[in-house]
Amino acid sequence: MKNLTLSLMTAFMLFLFFPGQMNAETKTGKKTTTTSVTLKAEEINAKIDRLNEIKAMKFSTLKPAERKELRKEVRSIRNELRAAGTSNNSGTTHHGLYISLGAAIIIALLLIILL
Repeated sequence: MKNLTLSLMTAFMLFLFFPGQMNAETKTGKKTTTTSVTLKAEEINAKIDRLNEIKAMKFSTLKPAERKELRKEVRSIRNELRAAGTSNNSGTTHHGLYISLGAAIIIALLLIILL
């Protein structure tokens, strides 16, 4: 009975971390643009300065078409900075492992059962 329980838990854990869900973003049909050439520090600073200029603008005085154009520009700059490995605020990127609450509960239960 213990072997059956252990094998079922192992099978469940294998299906829990199925890599098919990891590439769900590419299946939505959205095409992401990445720059093949890394941006230089001067270009990165210029893009961050442009983002700060846009942030300081008064949007109430702009026409809707101009606001839409600025939103597109901000998105493209952020995508370029993200592709270059730089955040638009502090200049650092965040890497880490994120575990859902359900996965944390299952791991805790497995540890309690097995130990």
